[in-house]
Amino acid sequence: MSWEGGVDLVAKTAAGLEIPNVIIHVARMVHTPVGSAPSGMLFWQPDPAAAPLVFGFVSSDPVVGAYFAKNIFAGTPFENAPAILGSIVISTSATEATARVEIHGFVFESCLTSIGETTMIDRAPAAMSPFRQQGLEAAAASATLKVNGVPVEVVIPPVGMTGGPCAVLSACGIYAR
Repeated sequence: MSWEGGVDLVAKTAAGLEIPNVIIHVARMVHTPVGSAPSGMLFWQPDPAAAPLVFGFVSSDPVVGAYFAKNIFAGTPFENAPAILGSIVISTSATEATARVEIHGFVFESCLTSIGETTMIDRAPAAMSPFRQQGLEAAAASATLKVNGVPVEVVIPPVGMTGGPCAVLSACGIYAR
């Protein structure tokens, strides 16, 4: 699987939370063996004691959306996540990257700012990312989030599930199992 124009935010809505309760991990275009489409992963659990309100793989193509769970994320908590039909719009500049994701009942708007230098990465498989990851990415120093037009305070952990930054513009990359 490969992508271009990735805008990723993994965050917590409160500093004291053990694990992130926000994941907006999307790309302008994702290429899979079953097709290509704007796609990614969503996880939104505003109340950490309750079930997530959104959990799954979002794509404008349901076949592409259904590909990720069993083929890329097998063996992780995302292995049985559903495919969610939605739209993804990515905008990038030298200092900012935004993602607007619309699914039934929700609009997520993330904005990464103070984008750093682009670096080449090569990460070995790990527990939550059972794939080799290679690509070009630039960490963001800060990020904002709106859900249905309402600003949500976020705390960005120093390291994400795949071993990299939690707020990152990923110009391009691949996952290989």
